[in-house]
Amino acid sequence: MRVEINADDFGLTKGVTDGIIEAHQNGCVTSTTIMMNGLATNYAVEKAAENPDLKIGIHLVLTWGKPLHTSVSNLVNPDGTFRFTSNFLDMEVPNLEEVELEWRAQLEACLATGLPLDHIDSHHHVHGWPPLKNLIIKLAQEYEVPVRRVDSLADHPDICWTDKLWTGFYKDGVTDDLFDVIQKENVSSIEVMTHPGQVDETLRKVSSYTDARENEITILSRIDVPDWVKLT
Repeated sequence: MRVEINADDFGLTKGVTDGIIEAHQNGCVTSTTIMMNGLATNYAVEKAAENPDLKIGIHLVLTWGKPLHTSVSNLVNPDGTFRFTSNFLDMEVPNLEEVELEWRAQLEACLATGLPLDHIDSHHHVHGWPPLKNLIIKLAQEYEVPVRRVDSLADHPDICWTDKLWTGFYKDGVTDDLFDVIQKENVSSIEVMTHPGQVDETLRKVSSYTDARENEITILSRIDVPDWVKLT
């Protein structure tokens, strides 16, 4: 089984970035996705360049921080931050033209770093919002990179990075039996979503998922990868 161990939130903070690098250098994390509007994006780019074996994708953002594009007024609050939250499914459908402008800005900023773009996913899985389906398909095809598997893309397996996304490695699901659990899935490829990170005060101010990130580093650094797993 091809297994992708991906760490989300690269560049969110310096601590998160350092934790992802630690889980890659000492553990089984093989890829990460960078937030181009993160608090430590430039630092993350530097660390990625120092670790060429770590595959870099993009973590498209619509639900945290501020946009990169200057002409997306319908997407933001009066303070300039994105108005959408993790509860976006209960919110009004966004201006699709402005979402495209913003996500293209994020993609182009990522490419401008010179880092090879491996795949696409998004913060809070917002790319799986049904109104954005056609846009994410368009971007995946145009930029020629696969996208994290979400339910809305089930009928487009040709652009999905893996056959299945495993989201169980989170909070109480962060355990040493990860590979025993995913072995039961009847798929040829699976992505394990992870969130390792070193906790600092900056992280506590911007995320509700904090101390558990350090536990993820510990587990991802010590679990043995069985022979049946093909890490890429």
